[in-house]
Amino acid sequence: MDLHLQGKNVLITGGSSGIGLAVARKYAQEGANIAIWARGAERALSESASIEKEFNVQAKGISCDVTKMDSIEQAMEATLAFFGGIDILINNAGTGSEETVMEASDEKWQYYWDLHVMAAIRTSRLAVPSMKKRGGGVIIQTASICAKQPLWYEPIYNTTKAALVMFSKCLANELIKENIRVVTISPGLVLTSDWWKTAGILSEKEGITAKEYLDGIAHKNAPIDRFASPEEIAEFYAFIGSGKASYCVGSNYSIDGGWLAVID
Repeated sequence: MDLHLQGKNVLITGGSSGIGLAVARKYAQEGANIAIWARGAERALSESASIEKEFNVQAKGISCDVTKMDSIEQAMEATLAFFGGIDILINNAGTGSEETVMEASDEKWQYYWDLHVMAAIRTSRLAVPSMKKRGGGVIIQTASICAKQPLWYEPIYNTTKAALVMFSKCLANELIKENIRVVTISPGLVLTSDWWKTAGILSEKEGITAKEYLDGIAHKNAPIDRFASPEEIAEFYAFIGSGKASYCVGSNYSIDGGWLAVID
């Protein structure tokens, strides 16, 4: 299927690893130009150079800490200078947490709020004027199955991802008149470095290996009985960002191997 993404300008936050990198590579494979934002400048530059060489598209790596407004502004300025405009924004930056509600500090709550919610708000506000000038665009937010079905050990992650879903719905209603579609994707079990990090912490507490912990998580939660690869998830990101999904507005799409326990 030709998704007609060739020549589109795509900005992906948290794009140097995991789901973000897989999505960046998939869009580049479809012929889109790619801007990767990541906290680690060296990784962002390395991955963007690799994408540019492999797929013969324009690609740029930009250092950005999306928890800080001044960093977002600088990164957006560099992106617009490079591209001239943005067609598709993918707010993907984020990470898991591990705490209890009663023990987590205000500072930790604020950090994850800035990372998962305010980053998407700020980046969207800065990207939208460019999309309006280009006649429309697409904003895709990466939420999580945990926005609906929380995991016990990360209440901050659960809460902030749920807020991101609601923000996206509100933004979708506001922007569709400008021909800008906003949607949310909520992955389930995707085998990224974040999951290995979490498994390393929790498996040690249980006296098992990280792999044993991950296998147990998949068996317990996903009827498909395995984790997805980032590349599997990236296929859906490419479709939903394309004109083939032109009637998809404001919805939250679960890609979870059957994990969600209710009809949605």
